[in-house]
Amino acid sequence: MTNQGIIMRLAGPLQAWGERSSFTVRDTATFPTRSGVLGMAAAAEGIGRDQYPSGYEDLELAIRIDRPGARTVDFHTTGGGYPPEGTAATAGGEHKNAAVLSYRHYLTDAAFTVAITGPAPVITRITSALDHPHWAPYLGRRSCPPDEPLLLARSSPDAITELRTAVPLAARTTTKARTTAKRDAPTVAVDFIWEHQPANPAAAAFTITDQPSGAARQFHTRRLWRTTEHLPGTLVCEPYQARQRLLDYAIGSTR
Repeated sequence: MTNQGIIMRLAGPLQAWGERSSFTVRDTATFPTRSGVLGMAAAAEGIGRDQYPSGYEDLELAIRIDRPGARTVDFHTTGGGYPPEGTAATAGGEHKNAAVLSYRHYLTDAAFTVAITGPAPVITRITSALDHPHWAPYLGRRSCPPDEPLLLARSSPDAITELRTAVPLAARTTTKARTTAKRDAPTVAVDFIWEHQPANPAAAAFTITDQPSGAARQFHTRRLWRTTEHLPGTLVCEPYQARQRLLDYAIGSTR
């Protein structure tokens, strides 16, 4: 079966890709997780959490970290200052007598570009769903809507090569990155996350618990690899031109 790929841009004021979240502390990974990205696609298809989408086990993700963002923590309260019937409900149908407190971690001002590769029928199905989603996409939590454009390429024969050579890089907000861009450097260093061990001997392996197990909210631990790739400096967007370049790329993509 022929493989195809789509390219998604995951950027917004806030993102949260939970890995080890508890009821009190809701953490975030430093990049979009497999469960989060595929969950977004499943939601767009209208598939509930109690179902495992057909064909998703054959999908492979590659993540380009355009802008890592910064971590922030929100002290969150739910149900405080209300009569008992207005407070948060328990699993048994009762109501708590006090506010529910939690610490919610977010990534601020981050931007990632994700290539999803897999069997053409599955990719086509996901693309159609993202164009007309059953449930609106969000960046890990419902309070984190994505910027536009979300979908940069709809049917790419080699999405990973596009990540390395063609897809514009989000505006770089650090002083070091701006200085590099101003010097018109021929290349720019960008981190990637891979699901299969790359040929790069400098690839650093690590583990993450984000592999859906088929049961609702249950995940397996797996190994990933991080590399630093040197991409063409011409891909870097200045802040004033980033949105237009991304829109032009998305509109011009006929893949």
